[in-house]
Amino acid sequence: MKRIVVLAIAIAFAPLAGAELYKYVDKDGKTVYSDQPPSNVESQQLHVNTGVSSSPASSAVARDKALEKGREAERDKAKKAETDANNAKLAEQKCAQAKQDYQAYQDGGKLFKYNKDGEREYLSDEEIEAKRVSSKADMDAACKNS
Repeated sequence: MKRIVVLAIAIAFAPLAGAELYKYVDKDGKTVYSDQPPSNVESQQLHVNTGVSSSPASSAVARDKALEKGREAERDKAKKAETDANNAKLAEQKCAQAKQDYQAYQDGGKLFKYNKDGEREYLSDEEIEAKRVSSKADMDAACKNS
């Protein structure tokens, strides 16, 4: 435990010492870290980087962030393409239904609607013409992109 504390203190003061750190074993057999070399004991000089550098870990994190950003952009692009395809399909179906409705009023014949009691009421010629005009406008609006 004392070794860890000594090491932590030595590392904390290492920038102040110009990044020179010495490791040696004293006469009692304990490992000591110091910013000055001992005079009577053989020591090992440790090099501590104090400046901010582009470590492999930070470049890996940056690369991972860039990859995730690219993946997110691809997901957004795919989602937008899927939404556009669904909207185009719905617009096509709406256009087909509008054309079918218009054709029914264009062909004429006996057309009917249901009243509030659920009984059939045949449309008059004026009602059929009004429905044909409105269905033509609906068809034009629904099929304008087709």
